Amino acid sequence: MVTGLVTVGAVRGAIDHICFSEGEGINMTAGTLTRADIATRINQQIGLSRNESASIVESILDHMSDALAVGQNVKISGFGTFVLRDKAQRIGRNPKTGIEVPILPRRVMTFRASQTMRARVAGK
Repeated sequence: MVTGLVTVGAVRGAIDHICFSEGEGINMTAGTLTRADIATRINQQIGLSRNESASIVESILDHMSDALAVGQNVKISGFGTFVLRDKAQRIGRNPKTGIEVPILPRRVMTFRASQTMRARVAGK
C-alpha cells in the first residue's frame, strides 16, 4: 500500500558539487561513507560549522525517516527511491527441519536506484 510520495530534489549550487572521495579530511573507513563524512564535506566545501553541517545531515535523514514511518515513499532525484511494500502472510519452511512455519504479514522497505545512479555505479 503506497499512501504518498515525498520527493527530495537536488540542491543547486555548491552542494551539487560536493565530492565524497577519500582525502581532504574524509575518513571513509572500510569504504563506507558515514553521516560524519557527509557533514565534514559540507563543512569543508560550504563553510558551515561542523555542528551546522551535522544538523543539516540529521535533519534530512530525520525527515526521510519520518516520511517512511508514516507510509510515504521517498524519492531523491538522480539517486533513487525508497519504497515501502506490504507483504502478505505466507507459509515458509524451516530449512533445518522442513516443518512449515507461517511468516507473518509485514512492511518492508526496498531501494530502487535511479537510472543515473545505476549508470554511475556501472562506470558508464
